[in-house]
Amino acid sequence: MSKQRDKGLEIFEEIYGEAAATGARQHLETDDFGVEQAKWAIDFAFGTIWSRDGLQRKMRSAAVLGMLIALRQTEEIKYHTKMGIANGLTKQEIEEILYTAVPYCGLPASNVAKAAMKEAFEELGETGKD
Repeated sequence: MSKQRDKGLEIFEEIYGEAAATGARQHLETDDFGVEQAKWAIDFAFGTIWSRDGLQRKMRSAAVLGMLIALRQTEEIKYHTKMGIANGLTKQEIEEILYTAVPYCGLPASNVAKAAMKEAFEELGETGKD
């Protein structure tokens, strides 16, 4: 295994826990359809970008959420909302990220983001408000 993959899996485990990391490790050893894309995500996104010292994970999560809102990537917004919570963002801070997106991304993009974020909070067993 490469240094990037080791680091990526380490960070993935810190954020999502041992069970999710074990599942990711097992998946990376398969020949499933699209497994190379999963390898790139672990190696590049987690092993290279998320391991950089330039931003705290909380700040990186905030930046990623803003980009995903602009791109209207609802499933990724949901996923990264959960990741943001794991990285130290509060629901109030995520709500402020949403509000900041309104003048820059527009109401339609922020509306779909709000729905995805609320779903993520529900899946985490939390309400949409503190």
